[in-house]
Amino acid sequence: MARRAPKCAKDEYFSDGAHKEALIAPSILSADFANLGRELARCRRAKARWIHIDIMDGHFVPNLTMGPSLVKSLRAAEPGLLLDAHLMIEKPMKFAEAFSEAGAEVITIHAETSANLVRDLRKLRRMGLKAGISIKPKTPVRAIIDCLSEVDLVLVMTVEPGFGGQSLIPSALNKVRELDLLRKKRGLEFRLQVDGGISPATAPLAAAAGADVLVAGSAVFNSGSAISDNLAALRSAIAQPSVKIRTIGRKPSRNAKKKT
Repeated sequence: MARRAPKCAKDEYFSDGAHKEALIAPSILSADFANLGRELARCRRAKARWIHIDIMDGHFVPNLTMGPSLVKSLRAAEPGLLLDAHLMIEKPMKFAEAFSEAGAEVITIHAETSANLVRDLRKLRRMGLKAGISIKPKTPVRAIIDCLSEVDLVLVMTVEPGFGGQSLIPSALNKVRELDLLRKKRGLEFRLQVDGGISPATAPLAAAAGADVLVAGSAVFNSGSAISDNLAALRSAIAQPSVKIRTIGRKPSRNAKKKT
């Protein structure tokens, strides 16, 4: 039987108010696949315990990655980490149980792949999982607005899913703001995650918009520096008190009056 992360780890990340503190979740899509155990150990030693796993089927997105057997191996290698499986596949509910049994504790499905989101999210929760829902850059928030009370996590893709190393799409952060406002207005506790193009330059913008789980791949594993140094740089970036929430692309009006 696959070893699972201690329950307290999952509870810690999803307890009431946990979303008020942003964290970095390394994405192993950009890690050294020949040395994944070593890469995860380095993340753990750098106090990054939330690991993001991109599952792709070559149909929903134009890339093919990993399956439940690899997740099982990761769980065996690092039983104390939280494994977050992002299912970018056409039939996520067909494989959700297999990923759960392999050791994933958070499973995120795409709104674009489900005919009945509420039913699927409730099924994930009945399996003892934290249920997540994701939207691609061109999918509006209204596509999931009726499901927000059923989720533990909402993932806003800030790049077109399929490949790592892309640049963040600035307009996607407007959806993060919208979801954060809805979360506050409705008194909900779901975590708000972003994935795509996160770096020390863009992480403060995502955090200021309301994201509290920032998935980072290339910025953690492929920058040429140690994983611990890369994580420290990202954490420092989102901790800057000077970061202010703003709407990307919106310029101040020339007719705006200055306060006196």
